[in-house]
Amino acid sequence: MNLLKNAALCCGLIIPALSFAQVPSGAPAGTTGLCKDGSYSSAASKRGACAGHQGVKDWYAADAATPAAPAAPAAAAAPAATPTAKAATPATAATTTAATKAPAAGGGPGQVWVNTSSKVYHCQGSKYYGTTKAGEYMTEAAAKAAGAHADHGKACTS
Repeated sequence: MNLLKNAALCCGLIIPALSFAQVPSGAPAGTTGLCKDGSYSSAASKRGACAGHQGVKDWYAADAATPAAPAAPAAAAAPAATPTAKAATPATAATTTAATKAPAAGGGPGQVWVNTSSKVYHCQGSKYYGTTKAGEYMTEAAAKAAGAHADHGKACTS
């Protein structure tokens, strides 16, 4: 074993699998680390994995950024379990950002999207066009007449 470590060091190779602790048998599936407060983490990276849990006590997996061939299958398997758990959480599903939300039907040339709760209108092509929670399409003149103002003071050019 020492001969293998010395050969790896001599050649500049990194063998992260030899320097990580083994996952305890009672740990949940997909566990990548143990926090100092005794809770387990399934984070893909050690950095920030136990934030709010007094830090990392033991780390069981290689970070995703580590370019090691032997640890790649284990590192790839652990993060795959994490999104499944997060997808089941209702709070995560409710935090859809405006950039990923599909625009509301309608709109088009000459139309702006007016966020009816904030009275701000967005031009066609902006990331908020048709994507805010409450709103409607109308002409820029109608939006101004309704008391809405342009997003960041930038009127549409069409």
